[in-house]
Amino acid sequence: MLQLVRCDEINHEVREPGTTDGIYLCDLPDGASLEVETKHHRYKIVKLAQTQARISGHPTYCPEPITVEIEGSAGEGSALKLGFIGRGMHLMFQHPTYHTLTTSRILDIRRLG
Repeated sequence: MLQLVRCDEINHEVREPGTTDGIYLCDLPDGASLEVETKHHRYKIVKLAQTQARISGHPTYCPEPITVEIEGSAGEGSALKLGFIGRGMHLMFQHPTYHTLTTSRILDIRRLG
């Protein structure tokens, strides 16, 4: 069973050993853009509000920007971190047509503009 951790329950100042580098969507202003490079694709994510974003970069599921709900990221056998995009983890989001999608492992995250 996945342990859910809410963004507002995280102390962002304290880093425990073994924590993953990444960013919480709640720490980004609306309109902020990220480039997320996974093992297989490079995604562009634009935050709209809270966990809602426009994502593009997958040739089948989002070749053009589409509005999704970002659930968060999870590692192999680890808890889903709600609203978090973490290096070394798999991004999970709710697609309006394909429902829950999980990316390959995130290699890099860059803030654009």
